[in-house]
Amino acid sequence: MSLEISLYVLAIYFLAGCVKGVVGLGLPTISIALVATVLGLKEAMVLLIIPSLVTNIVQAIVGASLSTILKRIWLFLIALCLFTWIATGVLVKTDPSILTFSLGLILISYATVSLANMRITVPQNKEKWLSPVFGGLTGISTGLTGTFVVPGVLYLQALGLEKNSLVQAMGICFTTATLALGLSLGGHGLMSGDLTVLSAVSVLPALLGMRIGSYVRHSLPETVFKKIFFLALLILGLWITLKSGLF
Repeated sequence: MSLEISLYVLAIYFLAGCVKGVVGLGLPTISIALVATVLGLKEAMVLLIIPSLVTNIVQAIVGASLSTILKRIWLFLIALCLFTWIATGVLVKTDPSILTFSLGLILISYATVSLANMRITVPQNKEKWLSPVFGGLTGISTGLTGTFVVPGVLYLQALGLEKNSLVQAMGICFTTATLALGLSLGGHGLMSGDLTVLSAVSVLPALLGMRIGSYVRHSLPETVFKKIFFLALLILGLWITLKSGLF
């Protein structure tokens, strides 16, 4: 891998870390979307593993609601792992242009729902069967495109968790999804030495970006940043869709 590509990847993870530091998510979405345009979707998914895992573990363990959250979403997490493995098996055999097109559609959907400020609610008495359904759908998205915000984050938001508990729940969800994706990619022979080393090195700019992003969060209104972020994500999704090669 050339020095220019390596520096580009490190810069992307710094940017993605900054965004995660401000809003609590976005590192996988940004890194997958921008790296895939240069290296390809499968390679971008491999590079995601270690920076995403480290930053999400930090997010998952900070807070006092770990056991309570796990008791509430364990069915979601099991379904997420199972369907990630199944979907990664499909990834190996699928035309990359179709997967890239799917990534663009997911980014468009996520940005549109967020910009429209759409919210759903899940009655607690229906969580037992809705949890594995949404977990399975999130696993499919994770295994095929490396993004686990749709519909996972939307479901967690629908549970009505308190703000800090929601951030911690997202960290737990993202950590589980990253582990499942890493094991699935490795099990299907998609991990390579060069990409794994670069993935490990990318942890440093990602953590630095998170630290800077946490400072920005205190000086920039979060609502303003989110609108800019999701508008940029929408444009990026449209661009990826058009460049997928299916048109």
